[in-house]
Amino acid sequence: MSTEPLSTFESSVPGDVHRTAAGDADDVLAEVVEDPAVGTAIPYDDVTVPDSVDVEPSPSTLESAVTGVTPAALGIADYGTVTVPSGAAGDELVSLYAPRHVAVVAASDVVADMPAAYERLGEDFAAGMDTQVLATGPSATADMGTLVQGVHGPSETHVVVLEDR
Repeated sequence: MSTEPLSTFESSVPGDVHRTAAGDADDVLAEVVEDPAVGTAIPYDDVTVPDSVDVEPSPSTLESAVTGVTPAALGIADYGTVTVPSGAAGDELVSLYAPRHVAVVAASDVVADMPAAYERLGEDFAAGMDTQVLATGPSATADMGTLVQGVHGPSETHVVVLEDR
């Protein structure tokens, strides 16, 4: 993969990007996860969420969580966006409710732009994974005149990029 989309992604994410090898990702996750935390399993060999992360969150643990940890299906370089597939484990809820979202994405899953993302998402949709959240950091609105950020969803974003995946 060209390093250009990865560099663009890193500079576009409205938060912190942590580039690491999968073998070192557990240490990075331990640094960026603030308890209490909820999450879902990370589907990469050698990468697990810290033991303190509740991977079977109830509505009350989801509500009280400071950090939500999810895998991301894609990173979209132009926007610094990650896509979080919906699933039975509630990945999308984990990515939206906690004030801090930590997403884990493979470097090989960072695409340059929306047309490339649509192409890849089309493959997922054809396979039956037809709902995904596109997360691009804190919400922002200027509906009332002044720009207000962080009204809903996470107010802080960390993306862990697995350079060797």
